[in-house]
Amino acid sequence: MTGLFRKSLCALALSVGLASVGNAAALVEPTLHLKQQRDGGSVALTLDACGGKTDTRILSALVENSIPATIFVTGIWLKRNAAAVEILRAHPDLFELENHGGRHIPAVDTPRKIYGISSAGSPDAVQAEVESGAAALASAGGPAPKWFRGATAEYSPSAIAMIRKLGFKIAGFSLNGDGGSLLGAKETARRIAAARDGDVIIAHINQPTHAAGEGVVQGLLALKQKGMTFVRLDDAEDVGNDGTTD
Repeated sequence: MTGLFRKSLCALALSVGLASVGNAAALVEPTLHLKQQRDGGSVALTLDACGGKTDTRILSALVENSIPATIFVTGIWLKRNAAAVEILRAHPDLFELENHGGRHIPAVDTPRKIYGISSAGSPDAVQAEVESGAAALASAGGPAPKWFRGATAEYSPSAIAMIRKLGFKIAGFSLNGDGGSLLGAKETARRIAAARDGDVIIAHINQPTHAAGEGVVQGLLALKQKGMTFVRLDDAEDVGNDGTTD
């Protein structure tokens, strides 16, 4: 009887372990590419403003060099960076502001952690994160957002379906420029400068003390010197996988 009980416990532990592995494998990190092709090539620069402050090195370089970008902002960042928001709004020809969520919570509808950040944990919490981000942008003025990118850029498939039903395209990417703003300047510059026609670049504009910000600027200027055209997501035809844009 004891042996049978132990076997049952082992079987239960194995099934729980397999379920956990299955849940982990179920998360999706969508990709996104541009369909639109231009002479010299085109890329889309997307910058996440998760929380914290503004990397004015990047913002100034974008304005001074007329480089368009799609900025994904959270409600938290909007509240703390009024001066930067004013600059972004003053250049509607360059900047498209999109939804990065209200509180920078991963759009995963089961409880877990992604890169150490607790997920939304339920369908209602995912919906609240998306809608509160859109509401924060509405309060800041300007056009209603059309795109959503969740914290960590990973999603449960069911959350993807919900976000699409709420009317948002989900912004994946094809090139991770700064490794979550944790890479050094040299590696960040190398990655971004190596972007190819059709790439959607992800980097961060909310870490002014990180070396990665310097690399973002260097990489972008290198691309511009090569003759690469920069487009915003709304200005290009793009395609994402896993039902994120269709």
